[in-house]
Amino acid sequence: MLSRGERITWAAVAVLVLAGAAAAWHTRAAWLPEAGPWLEQLWRKSTRPGPESLPPGKRPAGAGARPGADLEPPPPPPRKCLAQDGRVVYTNQPCPAGTREQALDGALSVLPAGPGGGAQPPRP
Repeated sequence: MLSRGERITWAAVAVLVLAGAAAAWHTRAAWLPEAGPWLEQLWRKSTRPGPESLPPGKRPAGAGARPGADLEPPPPPPRKCLAQDGRVVYTNQPCPAGTREQALDGALSVLPAGPGGGAQPPRP
């Protein structure tokens, strides 16, 4: 059994929800033309999700891919280049002269865009 305060609170919530629904219905001519296409798209995606909503391992081949995506070559692998003075340079190009390539430890996930496709981490 609900206490008197809980009944009053739930009644107030119900009145506010009904008042909000009535206000939305009354003003629908103002907001529905702008929100209509978005609501239709939301309804379509929620009732008929496409293959792009499946987890990556369960997608059918070619689903959700851009047209012509298979024609682009894969990006070059990232490289870690160690200079003689101890500086480390990360790049997606061959290591510059005077540096030697080292194996990546897997912690690098994004290469920032820059001249030559590489970037230097900030020095502490």
